[in-house]
Formats: sequence, structure tokens, C-alpha cells
Amino acid sequence: MRLGGQVFLPEKNPENWALALKEAGFRATTCPINGEGDMSELDDYVAMAQQHDILIAEVGAWSNPISRDEDTRRKAIAYCIKRLELAERIGAPCCVNIAGSRGEQWDGPDPDNFSDDTFELIVETTRTIIDAVNPERTVFALEMMPWVFPDSADTYLALVKAIDRKGFGVHFDPVNIISSPRVYYRNGDMIRDFFAKLGPYIHNCHAKDILLRGQLTVHLDEVLPGKGNLDYRTFLSELNKLNPDTALIIEHLKTNVEYRQAAAYITSIAAERNIAL
Repeated sequence: MRLGGQVFLPEKNPENWALALKEAGFRATTCPINGEGDMSELDDYVAMAQQHDILIAEVGAWSNPISRDEDTRRKAIAYCIKRLELAERIGAPCCVNIAGSRGEQWDGPDPDNFSDDTFELIVETTRTIIDAVNPERTVFALEMMPWVFPDSADTYLALVKAIDRKGFGVHFDPVNIISSPRVYYRNGDMIRDFFAKLGPYIHNCHAKDILLRGQLTVHLDEVLPGKGNLDYRTFLSELNKLNPDTALIIEHLKTNVEYRQAAAYITSIAAERNIAL
């Protein structure tokens, strides 16, 4: 697998960006620019990444294509298509979004998020995005969330079957579906189950951690890898069975120091298991 992350630079250009990633020990990262401007700049980033054996592993398409507001939904679908085209252009393994939400918060809960109608809307919307591009080098994937489909291995597998497109793939972020103490303490079983059911479809993963607090009702906080209870031994062991270029991207940290701390922890677990990053 390829361990990936971010680097923060006062002034970023393709060369210092690639060198900083390499110096941090990262062999994968997210798309470095938004792709809205001069595409030659993106080509420079891609070329520099290739020169230093860094995989641009994902293009984000963060938006709400299942919004109840039709204008928001239409613009989000158009944006997802554009981002999938960008991922295809640069050969990123996946373009990733969440399914969205039927609520006012684009990535938040809503009573209708788990309805049969919403499942069908996600299927229809995802097909529309994929069919507009017909990707050959990348896939469109949905990052799991605790309050909308896909929220488990079974619902993700159901979406894979229902969407029925070669251009649809799987993105795995185990922290996002740990939403109860039972799963929290048995998350290694959840991870093994996910890989058993969806391993061949996985194109990219995210790395973070989760901590259960001791106050009512239930408080689960995202924390830096190594500061929580995610079973990284199982996670890395299962991920190591996939294509060696599958990326594990550390996310949501605020400083280079935090990214180094997270990378050091994950690297130590990989070394313990004789897993190459």
C-alpha cells in the first residue's frame, strides 16, 4: 500500500510540494489544486508527482447531489461530473464524494436519509455522474457516513450491485461507520467483514482514529491515529492484501507536525507486521 497525507507550505509549487511529500515519507496524496484554472499547472504537479513516485490517489467532489433543493442538486451533479473528468484526466484511482443528505446540512443527518427512496436516488444520481464520463482510468466512489447510505459493508455492497457500473468503486474509511460502543470495541471484526465483502472493489482508504468518551449519552470523537481505538493492525493487514498501489490517506489534521505524528504511528504498526508502505 501507499501511505499518503498532506503537507502545508507557505508558498506551494509543484517541485517543493513533491519534495515535501517525499521528505515526509508520503507516497500518495490528494489532488493538489482545484483544477479550475490553467490545466498546465496541474500537468506540472502530475509530472512532478510521477518523478518522485507519488500517487495522486483521489480527487474530492465534496457536494450534495441528493439535496432536496433542486438547484443545489443540479449544481452538485455537474460538479461531481467535472471532478470525475479531472480524476480520469490525471489517472487518479478514484473521485470521491459522500452520498450527500436530504437535510439542510450537506453532510448531516436527516430522517429520510435511510429511506428506500433515498437509496434509489443515490443509485440514480451516481449512475448519472458515471454515465456522463464513462471513466476508464478512475472510478467514482462514495465515502461512508454514519447517517446516510452507504453506512456499512452490506449497504455498500447493495449499492455496488444496484448501481451496476464498472466506473463505480469503493472508498473505505472505517472511522466513519463506528457509531456505537459495540462496533467501537469490535471494530477489527467490522474491518475484516468489510474487506471480505468489498475488498476487490476498494480503490482508496482514509486514515484517522476514534475515541469513545465516558459521558452520556454516547460521545465518539475523531482523533489523531494512535490516540484512539481503531484496530490498525487489522486495518493494515487487510489493506496489505490489495493492490500494492492502494492508498491510505491520513486526513483532517491541521499541521505538518500532526501529519508526521500520525505517519509515525501507522509506520510503526506496519513495521511490526512487516508491511511495506
